Amino acid sequence: MKTTTLCLVVICLLFLTPAIGIFGQETSDQSMPLELSDEIAQMDSLLFDAFNTCQLEKLKSFFTNDLEFFHDKGGLTGFEQTMQSINSMCESGRKVRRELVEGSLRVFPIPDYGAIQEGNHHFYATEIGESEKMTGTFKFVHIWRKENDAWKIARVVSYDH
Repeated sequence: MKTTTLCLVVICLLFLTPAIGIFGQETSDQSMPLELSDEIAQMDSLLFDAFNTCQLEKLKSFFTNDLEFFHDKGGLTGFEQTMQSINSMCESGRKVRRELVEGSLRVFPIPDYGAIQEGNHHFYATEIGESEKMTGTFKFVHIWRKENDAWKIARVVSYDH
């Protein structure tokens, strides 16, 4: 009886092991392979280098013309409104700097479209004549579209302010 039970358990494990590997295997991080994650991380770095240094023309090149920017405090803005807001900030003399929270970046593929990027970032502000101060840590989601080998952000969700 023990041999029969043991044989049944072994047979079940042999048949279920491939199914578990295909259907049930979960990891704590379901994000995209390192190659795509590295590519998006590089794009994020270039994007916010342009933002942090108020290079508006360069910054514009990272977004689609049909950009939708959802902000939990400011509402929905499009490409022109978003760029005007950043330009106004830059012209005011107030400096804003964004820094990605280390280890928070996650990237997920969107087949035949691009990628989802999510993470947390710190923002710092320097008012005229004052030293830099952290203004907060917030969450974000970027929907990246890849067209003709170029990455552009089509949607932004900025929340938890």
